[in-house]
Parts: sequence; C-alpha cells; structure tokens
Amino acid sequence: MKDQHKSGFVAIIGRPNVGKSTLLNQVIGQKIAIMSDKAQTTRNKIQGVYTTEGMQIVFLDTPGIHKPKSKLGSYMMKVAENTLDEVDAVLFLVDVVDGLGGGDRFIIERLKNVQTPVFLVLNKIDQVHPEALLPIITAYKDLYPFAEIVPISALNGNNVNTLLEQIGKYLQPGPQYYPSDQVTDYPEQFICAELIREKILHLTREEIPHSIAVAIENMKVEDNGIVSIGAVIYVERDSQKGIVIGKQGALLKEIGKQARRDIEALLGSKIFLEMWVKVKKDWRNREHVLKDLGFRHD
Repeated sequence: MKDQHKSGFVAIIGRPNVGKSTLLNQVIGQKIAIMSDKAQTTRNKIQGVYTTEGMQIVFLDTPGIHKPKSKLGSYMMKVAENTLDEVDAVLFLVDVVDGLGGGDRFIIERLKNVQTPVFLVLNKIDQVHPEALLPIITAYKDLYPFAEIVPISALNGNNVNTLLEQIGKYLQPGPQYYPSDQVTDYPEQFICAELIREKILHLTREEIPHSIAVAIENMKVEDNGIVSIGAVIYVERDSQKGIVIGKQGALLKEIGKQARRDIEALLGSKIFLEMWVKVKKDWRNREHVLKDLGFRHD
C-alpha cells in the first residue's frame, strides 16, 4: 500500500543574521529570500515550497526576533510571533559561531508558549571544530526541551537533507497545497523588489539599510519579449537619497547592474530596469505608509 502524502507548514525563526534566508534558499534551490550580512534583512514572511513525490513542506522565513525600535520593528516582531501560532513545526536557527546569547534567551522565552515541536538547528557548523558543538548543544538543551537537534551549514548545504527528513517525521498526512514546480506564493514583483533591496544592502553604508524600501511601480512584457520594470527606492532623508544615487549616478547604476542579473535569472528573460530614488520622511514610523508598502501583520 502506497504511503500517504504528507504536508505541513514550518516556521524558520531566530535572531537576526543567523542564516534563515540562506537556509530557505538552500532548501528551495533558488533565491527567493534576500541574503545580507546586515541584521534584520527579512521584513515579510517569505513562503518557500519544498516538494517531493511523497511530501510538501511550506516554509515561512520570519523577520529576526528582536526588541523593536520603530513601528516597522514592531511590525516585524508581530509577524514573527504570529507565525509561531500558524505552523506545524518551528525551526529555531542559531549561530554556533556566536553561541548562546541574550537574543536567543529572549526567543526561547517566547517558545515556551508554543505547543508545536521545536527543532534546534545549529547553523554554520563548518566554521567551528566538531568538539565545540557539544557544550553549545548542552547550553541550549538546558533551557528548552527541543524535539530534535540538527547541526547544519545552510550556506554549504551540509546536513540540510537530514533536517528535511527529520521534519518529514513530524508531518501529518495532508494534501499537496502547491504545484510541484512552484517554489513560493509571492508574486514576481515582490521578489524583484527584494532582489533590488538586497543589492542596496550590499552596496550602501551602515546608515542606509533599514531606511530603504523598494516598490515595483510597473512590470510588463514588451512586444520584443523584454520585461520592462519600473522600481522606486524609498529613503527617509535627502542625504540618503544622495548616497543611494552615488557620484554622477554611479552607485545606482551598479545597484541596477547587479539586480538585473538576478532578476533575469529569476524571470528567465531579458529585462529593462528603471529605478527612481524618492524621499518619504520617517516612513518606518508611519502606519499608512507601511501599509502602502505592503507591511501587514493581520
């Protein structure tokens, strides 16, 4: 008798910058979540879909759990906390290089209200000696009764298949929610905006990243097959606009060059990308602006 098909929803949580988006991209096999060495890169739940013949896992990559300092920060926290109540399992991703810290303890306190199985996923094991893992695992186990403990390297893919197998053991029989070839439920416009924002994060100074939002104003396929995209980059101050544009437009041009490469890979076609930089004063603390830019937690 053929085994029943399994399916379920799994949240990836953790402190900012522990590799949540990297893990999601590794599992899915292509870039749908942006990656950056700057904290709090992810602002929305990125839904990634992993499908095999007998199983489908829908992953939610949440914003890093942290103490909020703005309305945007509060929104990000609300998204992360709401996600924990919606899923079948939670992956608590930690950075073994940094070890157990106050941010992890903050999250563990929140996890004590969670009824679903919580996995401790130890990331970046390729950067530490194997003997260093045991005391790290012990420190976390003393604080919470994790259902499973899985060491991985999200960047290199080490042990990621083992993690997927362990998740499968906790899923119930269920339907295939998405077609086999679908890897996310976000529209292409959203991912294109995120890819542009990723390049800005990589190329701008420290004061810029959290002041940036990107919105796709228009996106259409021209008669010659080229996809025409118009994007607006929002910043909070006039000085930031100058930084993003760069001297004689050099930085904006480089942002466009790098974003174009990733977007063409995503869409499988040539694109024409136009970008404008606009100032929207203190947008992170303005409720109606956050909603206009797509930040919602209801």
